[in-house]
Amino acid sequence: MSEQPSTEVAEIRGPSSPLWALRDRVAVVTGSSAGIGREVALELSAWGATVVVNSRSEERARPVVEEIEARGGKALAIAGDVGRPEEAQAIVDRAVAELGRIDILVNNAGQGLVAPSETLSLEDWSRVINLLLTAPFACAQAAARHMLEAGRGVIINMSSIAGHVALPGRAAYCAAKAGLIGLTRTLAVEWADRGIRVLSVDPAYINSGFVQRSLRNANFDPAVLERLTPLGRLGEPVEVARVVAFLASDAASYMTGESVLVDGGWTAYGAW
Repeated sequence: MSEQPSTEVAEIRGPSSPLWALRDRVAVVTGSSAGIGREVALELSAWGATVVVNSRSEERARPVVEEIEARGGKALAIAGDVGRPEEAQAIVDRAVAELGRIDILVNNAGQGLVAPSETLSLEDWSRVINLLLTAPFACAQAAARHMLEAGRGVIINMSSIAGHVALPGRAAYCAAKAGLIGLTRTLAVEWADRGIRVLSVDPAYINSGFVQRSLRNANFDPAVLERLTPLGRLGEPVEVARVVAFLASDAASYMTGESVLVDGGWTAYGAW
């Protein structure tokens, strides 16, 4: 009889199957100094990848690099604001210059914004759209120039359940995340025959610093979040990171253009 799955998140890293290994791959993870991005960087390293840890300051990225190195992995801190196209290009170019290649790009950098649509300023709207939609395109474009030349690569965009359902007070965020899913599909179709796979990973509410701060500030009611989630709890960052690592690996070689929900059943339930 097979073991029953646990409701707890076990510490499992780095599958033994060679099909899943990311040895000799170079991965760039934007916004990876904390939260889900940090966990993705750690997980990709555990699967064998050399990881570029990105933050707007190298000082913030260095602790994750040191943590990866302490576990026997290889990592490089590269500072840069992906909201500036020239800096997105510079991050990718430096990664290739110092590490010789780029095989995986994870567009993770982001931020939230809650505001009534009737008072949402165009400045705030533009800021969110730029970081959550324009920046991933700029990073993907920069990475694809190298990947297309190599004839292979994987780009993973971090979208959200907000790209699938409406969340009141989050017009800019929902629009950006839905747009990111559309961008994912278009790039996947456009680049498929040249060796690049493009996917999005779409989490629900994850037990990250941002959500914890929101819970403390009473922006979210934890009981409501649990009621809306059939699995009855928030997700953990490592549960998202494992999906990203799988999609980046050759085990997912026939997957492209898909949006993979990591939401505890939230969108399947669809009730309020």
